[in-house]
Amino acid sequence: MKHVLLITLFLNIAFAQPQRWPAKAAADWYAKQPWLVGSNYIPATAINELEMWQADSFDPRRIDTELGWAEGLGMNTMRVFLHDLLWQQDPAGFKKRIDEFLTIAEKHKIRPMFVLFDSCWDPYPKLGQQRAPKPGVHNSGWMQSPGAAALKDPAQYPRLEAYVKGVVGAFAKDPRVLAWDIWNEPDNTNGGSYGKLEPPNKVERVLALLPKAFGWARAAGASQPLTSGVWTGDWSAPGRLEPMARIQLDQSDVISFHSYDPPDQFQKRVASLEWLHRPLLCTEYMARGNGSTFQGTLPIAKKYHAAAINWGLVQGKAQTDLPWDSWQRPYTDRQPAVWFHEVFHTDGRPYRTEEVEFIREITGKTAR
Repeated sequence: MKHVLLITLFLNIAFAQPQRWPAKAAADWYAKQPWLVGSNYIPATAINELEMWQADSFDPRRIDTELGWAEGLGMNTMRVFLHDLLWQQDPAGFKKRIDEFLTIAEKHKIRPMFVLFDSCWDPYPKLGQQRAPKPGVHNSGWMQSPGAAALKDPAQYPRLEAYVKGVVGAFAKDPRVLAWDIWNEPDNTNGGSYGKLEPPNKVERVLALLPKAFGWARAAGASQPLTSGVWTGDWSAPGRLEPMARIQLDQSDVISFHSYDPPDQFQKRVASLEWLHRPLLCTEYMARGNGSTFQGTLPIAKKYHAAAINWGLVQGKAQTDLPWDSWQRPYTDRQPAVWFHEVFHTDGRPYRTEEVEFIREITGKTAR
């Protein structure tokens, strides 16, 4: 009898833990959404997530203006990066600014997806005034979260847990939030930029931490779906997945992915994930110099009812209108043949009028 009671208690505890959504729950959630179209967003006045959100540089007026431009395209979501150091610095103030951002977004009929952690670019983030953009270089000031120091130090993991549970818990039932992206490109080692500064066992550490981060967000009671986007490798069958991609796909309520590929490759990427039988969200695409364009990608995404969130809305301090190769050859004395990312100039003029008209047409913002 004692063993039966122990087994029953164990099962009750196990089933009480938040679990990944069943496929039907994910499908039911997605059926209630419009076709999701948007951008990865940072205001033109910020070089990175810290400058976007810190109290002395948070710029709601600029955000309101730029999200108005997005609304004018028919966009209804934005993917927006947060940072663990912002929670460490000022939890109450950070929550207040997120709430203010959500109020602005709601005004423009936009429901953002928030990104909690990010393995891309500078592994040594610091609070306070951020450095100026490096001339001619793409995304020269973007910061990883957590940084290398925190990633290497398990004593800091409770702080990271508090950040996830604090932010997600504060907005867990907020209908203005679309979804939570737990970790952006978790196994990116930044070979073309900061690779020499990365911890040698970075990927192994993130492999261990990523499932915990999903668990923290679920424990915080998120009513919105959780995801982490696969971005490299072969996703077409379980046996072909890299270890990180397996965790990402196994843990995600809805499936997200990145594809900066030309149309034929983008379509193959979408098709390669259909075996999962879950909603598909492309959370990064559109790199003109790489053959990834609005005109090439959006019709395929719409055909498959996949969300489409391009990188970049407005030219600004992030300088992501410049190509990735600017890390090797900065564009200080020349201009790229085409902008890599971004839709608008800093003053709101479209980079390409035909692109803006196409986006408005395909989102239904303007009639054919």
